[in-house]
Amino acid sequence: MRIGVDSGGTFTDCVRFRGSNIEVQKVLSDPHSPDRALEAVRLLAGSASLRPVAIVHGTTIGTNALLERRGARVALVTTAGFEDLIEIGRQNRPSLYDLNPCREPPLVGRPLRFGVAERIAAGGKILKQPSRKELQLLRQRLRGAGAESVAVCLLFSYANPANERTVARALKGIGVPVSVSQELLPEFREYERLSATVINAYLVPLVGGYLAGMERAARRLFPAAVPSAPGERAGARLYVMQSSGGITTAARAAREPVRTILSGPAGGVEASEWLTRLLGVAKAISFDMGGTSTDVCLMEGSARTTRETTVAGLPVAVPVLDVHTVGAGGGSIARLDAGGALRVGPQSAGANPGPACYGRGGNQPTITDAHLILGRLDPDAFLGGGFRLNLAAAQRCFADFLRRSRSGRGAAPWASCEELAAGIVAVGNAAMEKALRVISVERGYDPREFALVCFGGAGGLHAAELARSLGLPRVIVPQHPGAFSALGILLSDIVRDASRSVLLPVPSTPPGALAAFRQALRRRFAELENAALRELRNDRFATDAAHAERRLDLRYRGQSFELTVPFTRDFLPAFHRAHERAYGYSDPARPLEVVSLRVRLTIQTPQPPVRRRPAVKNPDPAPAFVKAQPAWFEGRYRSTRFYDRARLRPGMQLQGPAIITEYSSTTVVPPGFRCRVDEYGNLLLSLAAIRRSVAAKDLH
Repeated sequence: MRIGVDSGGTFTDCVRFRGSNIEVQKVLSDPHSPDRALEAVRLLAGSASLRPVAIVHGTTIGTNALLERRGARVALVTTAGFEDLIEIGRQNRPSLYDLNPCREPPLVGRPLRFGVAERIAAGGKILKQPSRKELQLLRQRLRGAGAESVAVCLLFSYANPANERTVARALKGIGVPVSVSQELLPEFREYERLSATVINAYLVPLVGGYLAGMERAARRLFPAAVPSAPGERAGARLYVMQSSGGITTAARAAREPVRTILSGPAGGVEASEWLTRLLGVAKAISFDMGGTSTDVCLMEGSARTTRETTVAGLPVAVPVLDVHTVGAGGGSIARLDAGGALRVGPQSAGANPGPACYGRGGNQPTITDAHLILGRLDPDAFLGGGFRLNLAAAQRCFADFLRRSRSGRGAAPWASCEELAAGIVAVGNAAMEKALRVISVERGYDPREFALVCFGGAGGLHAAELARSLGLPRVIVPQHPGAFSALGILLSDIVRDASRSVLLPVPSTPPGALAAFRQALRRRFAELENAALRELRNDRFATDAAHAERRLDLRYRGQSFELTVPFTRDFLPAFHRAHERAYGYSDPARPLEVVSLRVRLTIQTPQPPVRRRPAVKNPDPAPAFVKAQPAWFEGRYRSTRFYDRARLRPGMQLQGPAIITEYSSTTVVPPGFRCRVDEYGNLLLSLAAIRRSVAAKDLH
């Protein structure tokens, strides 16, 4: 039995397959008790199973620890003279015209930075080794400093890790975890490598303790489950979603938590890739709107990965899926800024107290409250009727906000709670539309060629209006959209990423030199793959079926940044094409440089059967009709039909305005939109005017 768990800021979602059917359980998240996820597992799994049990977990504990600065007390060991690199950074100015910038302090204070007298040249030659006496003194100083975790990152260790390994061996016995840069990220760019290593050390005690507690609790939940590999204890086995997509063991995630800080959003992207492959859609944008934030990702067949992500202002150079996040979710709080303009987010009401309509003490208007006031949420159908929304509490909250806004400077532009609610939804849409433009228009893609895969508990409330604004031809709302990220976590393959910086010039002459160069790269790739395979075997994975994907980081010699292309016989033309698309030009005559080698090993996990259901002969959705009541659209109330998604069948069609309710989410079909149920149970929304103007080739 495999169970996928996604712990979000507002809800924890739990998913399992029973045959071809998906079963979902949602519980409110508790930031003070992250292992609340296991309550959902217990509810979904029922009695303990005698079969092997695998819990695949996506968690935000690492992200939250960075955002809230509540990680471990970290000591940094680096090359003498470079102790302040963590504070100097790249000297970037995020606010160019701010005359009073305020930078966040580094994760390691000056008293906890220790320099070692060692040096390796850029080419890898050892110029000076650390002495045994100095290492003994370093051990004593670290013990006296009260460090809870240690990060080791020496200059040029990616070229030759000998000195770094010597220091790491000397520190193994001091009783605290040691994070070593050449094990995490053997790549050039000292500051980014240092930052990733420090972040890892900062998170190891917290994430390691959390995952260890999860494993103990899982074994208590499933005490009779047989082990799934020789030498394992009985009980459930815990896996963790990685930020780059794919899962790993809890033990490795505890050692390398920097690879898991965006694991929740990665699950949604994985599920979107699975769905678009199933439907044959080549170009899509995933749109995940939860209670706290919205995550978007552009996919052309598959999603891109990036190594330029920042979390809480800190660079995270390990590979992550290229997800863009904005602070707009169902729980995002509306407020007036100093100039009297309406703002929404990034502050969120979370799960406790939550939006005002949750009836748990929340007294600030949120996007969820706005939709309830506009009649777009059925208070009796939330979470399948298991959680009734309090409309009166939301109305009181909005009325109070209106009174306060009218008592300030100037006249409030809203005459009623409905107009205020429509304004809050419009401001939230503007933030999400901007995020969609960042990953499409600003990167040279035409959004009109992409379908929008919409999920998350609040995604269906906004997707159609965003598609209208950007001209997207189709919105795809999968089954159980509120737990879609958990489904992606459940469906994810086992993945191990490995990389190494090489900084090799690409020969252009004589003609045979390039062939010899390719052969030399193959040998280096083989070494990298073998090391990654050993790590997978150490994690007790069967590697016979592992698939290797090889990629190169390339740049024109003298450039500061590189592009990643597949390592094939024609990798040079592929780079020139990628450069043309990214920057508008290419120069095939200019010398090239291979910066880094990258390998991704993938072991496919068993996929559940997917059942296609034949379309009904009568497309009338009357069997799913629940009620008709007014809902606010385009500045006025309009009679709106409500449908129960569980009773909609493939082939049924309906016209907006309509509201489709289900256990994990609500989908709004605005006026002018049509909705059709496909053979897999997905809702396909389209706007007639757009549909006529986009050729079929743009959809597939």
